Amino acid sequence: MIAAEFLPARPHVLWQYARQMGITRAIVKAAPELTGLKAPWDMDSLRQIQKQFAEAGLTVHGLEGDEFDMSRIKLGRPGRDEDIELYCRMLRNMGELGIGLICYNFMPAIGWLRTNDSVAGRGGALCSKFDLQELPAGLTEAGEVSSEQIWENYSYFIRKVIPVAEKAGVRMGLHPDDPPIPVLRGVGRVFGNPEAFDRAYALAPSPSNAITFCRANFKLMGANLPEWIRHFGTQKRIAFLHLRDVRGTAECFQEVFHDEAAAALIETLRECRTVEFDGPWRCDHVPTFAGEPNDNPGYGTLGRLFADGYILGLMDALRIPRK
Repeated sequence: MIAAEFLPARPHVLWQYARQMGITRAIVKAAPELTGLKAPWDMDSLRQIQKQFAEAGLTVHGLEGDEFDMSRIKLGRPGRDEDIELYCRMLRNMGELGIGLICYNFMPAIGWLRTNDSVAGRGGALCSKFDLQELPAGLTEAGEVSSEQIWENYSYFIRKVIPVAEKAGVRMGLHPDDPPIPVLRGVGRVFGNPEAFDRAYALAPSPSNAITFCRANFKLMGANLPEWIRHFGTQKRIAFLHLRDVRGTAECFQEVFHDEAAAALIETLRECRTVEFDGPWRCDHVPTFAGEPNDNPGYGTLGRLFADGYILGLMDALRIPRK
């Protein structure tokens, strides 16, 4: 398996910490608001980002998140064809530069969501929490959007982009809805159960039509994790692995330290080894440690040092080779 870290798009101390931990593969969100450059559909911008990481001894292994405004695509609004063409251009650029993975989602209007980012965890560390009862009332600016419409928009998108991704040699790892709730503030969400990923694959069967297996979200779906890892893994459809855990249900849960979920993580790593998963993993969300600002909940620096070291230790104990 490949140890990776979700690194800031601009030089940051975490770049050096990652190298000191022996992690040299970077997962990057290269959106303009984070890079100060054009979106990665612009080849010069993507090449410049790749060069910056290379000069720091890091390889950009993949991109993650919305690399530009995807709202017209996800909501099926006028202009989506132009945006899909930009997305295809980005995939071609990635292929040309040897960046073979994009972790994407199809959560319109509301992305990954928490209702509290400062809940006290172990030792007073700050953890994030979601509680459906604490969600603000009322619709988003998108208004009422049915799950059927979201599914139609996704179908239109994935059928357009998968042939381009396949030709470029890029795997698209679809991330589950976070949280996996069917409707949030009037907007439907369609990737909140494991069966939906088989349905998505059937729309455009291809090695490029793959999954980001975020174990915490699949757990909140009520899925049997070993069973679904075997299901997706034996078909070689897992492109990326997000490792974290939560306590609670999809309607009300809290993030926890990685070692508070030791048995669960060990089980997941063992199953991934069984299906010969050899792609990248990252530690995903972490608590904010004492002395750190909580201005980027889930992505504090010290928490990631702890989580990465812990997971690397589990891999060594389980004799899982590092790539």
